[in-house]
Amino acid sequence: MGNARRGIWIAATILTGTATLAPAMAAGTKAQSGPKVQIGKPTSAADPVTYLTDHESYDQKNGIATWWGNVQVWQGDHALRADRITYDRNTGVMAARGHVAIVEPDGSTTYASYVELSNGMHDGIATGIYLRMEDNAKLAANGMRRTGGQINEMTHAVYTACKPCAANPAAPAFWQLRAYGATQDVEHKRIEFTHAWMDILGIPVIYFPTFSMSDPTVKRQSGFLTTGISPHDRWLGTYMTIPYFWAIDDQQDLTVQGLISSRTGPQISGLYRNAMNFGKISAIAGVAYDTHRTSSFVNAFGNDVGSTSEHGIQGYVRGMAEFDINRWWRAGVNVNLASSANYMRDYRISGYGNEFLNSTAYLEGFGVGAYARLDGSFFQGLNQGVIHDAELPYVLPRLTYAFQGKPDAWGGTFSLHTTDFDLYRASGVSDQRGEVQMNWDRPFRNTLGQIWLLTLRVDSMLYRGNDLYQQPAWYGTGRNHTAGQVLPTIALKLNWPFLRGFAHGHGTQVFEPVAQIIAAPNSGNSATRFLPNEDSLSYEFTDTTLFSLNRWQGTDRLDGGLRANFGLHNNWSWRGHAIDVLIGESVQEHIQHNRVPYSGLDHTLSDPVGRIRFSPSKFIDLTARGRYNPWRKAFDYGEGLISTGVPIFHINAGYVYEPVTPYYYYATNYRQNGPTSAWYTPMSEISGGFSSQWRNYHLSVFGRRSLARHQFVSLGGDIGYANDCFGLDILAIKQYTSIGGQQRNTTVLFNFTFKTIGTFGING
Repeated sequence: MGNARRGIWIAATILTGTATLAPAMAAGTKAQSGPKVQIGKPTSAADPVTYLTDHESYDQKNGIATWWGNVQVWQGDHALRADRITYDRNTGVMAARGHVAIVEPDGSTTYASYVELSNGMHDGIATGIYLRMEDNAKLAANGMRRTGGQINEMTHAVYTACKPCAANPAAPAFWQLRAYGATQDVEHKRIEFTHAWMDILGIPVIYFPTFSMSDPTVKRQSGFLTTGISPHDRWLGTYMTIPYFWAIDDQQDLTVQGLISSRTGPQISGLYRNAMNFGKISAIAGVAYDTHRTSSFVNAFGNDVGSTSEHGIQGYVRGMAEFDINRWWRAGVNVNLASSANYMRDYRISGYGNEFLNSTAYLEGFGVGAYARLDGSFFQGLNQGVIHDAELPYVLPRLTYAFQGKPDAWGGTFSLHTTDFDLYRASGVSDQRGEVQMNWDRPFRNTLGQIWLLTLRVDSMLYRGNDLYQQPAWYGTGRNHTAGQVLPTIALKLNWPFLRGFAHGHGTQVFEPVAQIIAAPNSGNSATRFLPNEDSLSYEFTDTTLFSLNRWQGTDRLDGGLRANFGLHNNWSWRGHAIDVLIGESVQEHIQHNRVPYSGLDHTLSDPVGRIRFSPSKFIDLTARGRYNPWRKAFDYGEGLISTGVPIFHINAGYVYEPVTPYYYYATNYRQNGPTSAWYTPMSEISGGFSSQWRNYHLSVFGRRSLARHQFVSLGGDIGYANDCFGLDILAIKQYTSIGGQQRNTTVLFNFTFKTIGTFGING
């Protein structure tokens, strides 16, 4: 009887149930690839078995079949490969030796030197175990016992997700978990280690009596997350966080975290997330018993500010939701609320340090060349030293619409914009505004190479203002007023670029005079017209707004009158070098004396403005801009940025200067008493830092200092290391901003990231 027929007969007699067989290969021939494993299909001892082998024999007396030479066996959702396999028909035990590999139902592979399996490969023992999982995770053990195909119990186990050292593969992994015992729960995707040590570079560092983690194949799974322990905090003292993650289903989850502190009461918080086909929801909230009591303080304006009701039961909520209504419309909401700024400070709530919290609900629409948004906003002040909640507005509602048309028959493009709102303050001006801005642009060229832009524009607004004698308007009347303004504008702009080559054809120079004339009715002195001002609190005349039709930040105030703007633009580029320069001035027929001082437009001929960018190579870039007042013989505005270095070491620095701090101009009744003393403090700040990255190491340091106030604003730095399986970051931040009469002082963060395990953090 030939080998092939004998192989079929032997297999048919030793396997229980129905067998599906592949012919045994003749001795010395190469095995072909076999059937694919059916992942996820239930397996039992009665399932058919398919095998391929180079050689086989059968001991009829003892009922033992032997296959050797590149043996491959498939049964249900398991596959087995080895140099030699024996099957005992009497006991139902299959023993494999030499280069044993088992393909698991989840696609992972288990390697071993010796394996005994039974019950459809669901039960067995093995020695010299090596499991290769996702994300380069590896688990090795001296021995293993498998039960029911679901539980793998291992002895003297080692786990890591690090790649072997290329120069010395025998060297210890960068980190590894070395445990006396390990249990892998295949059904619930968990691995639990007992009496485990965390080794780093082969040195035991941390001991865990027990340690449980998700299988690397798991992306989301319910269970306790890493406990956080911080030894010291100014307001919390020594504190610990205990988070629990609940994977509700495939689209939503909930994380609940308890915080226990040595210096104040406990806190419990929760984070809920839901990712749907038509939108998403994310919300976090917390409640705590804050025992800290903060005394009153004097703010920047010399006022006494109390801190009542900022202890005891405190809480916060922060969340967002966004839903797609159809392909053109979506709606959403963002909520940010806290019972007090001191509570946010005490419990390290994200957002502390901001001037205010903003909550809004909105409806957005997108069309071809069009955008619409209807929203409402609420603001909660955090820094009571400069902001009072009663002075912050409720915006109920605000409508924004913008339309950009296609080129028409005359070659021009029409656009329309409107921002309308109803604004309420408990203490301050309350007003309503309706606005329409229409614009028509017609570009054209001539044979001289000149580039012309003709602009026709109409701005129109209608206002109704209440309590105009309060901030930020400070008009000398308690009456309510309805007023409006219409400003038609016509502008013609000319760009005339000249181009030449130099540096033997390797460089180009662009010499470009720019001129613009703008004609509009003189908008006059708005201080006598009782127009509220919500969006034009600062006038910006720099190189960036030199040719703007309106140089106010918004549209409550408009630039009117007859004026002309002139500029000269030069650019040199050669062999990776570049110099770009722009200088210009403005000439105006009428001077509006109600502009904020130091605007640069106090005379018919404006203060000159300019900008220079110098980049001699790819390793350095310098930009400086400013505005010079020839009557005071001083700069009224200056700004500079420099960036230089190579990847291994890079430096950046910046400087900004204004003779006043514009934020405070409208804070008090400037019409009657003039600006507050805080406004007269120059804004002179320098910032800078450096960063370095070499191989797996990185380092950065940054700082910001107010030269006018002779104090730092912030200092910080970050140092760390990262490789394929581990990351360490140490971040330190010192904030000098005073909120509620207190500073947060220094924060130090230690973050250790172990691939496939998680991130451990220590805060102080």
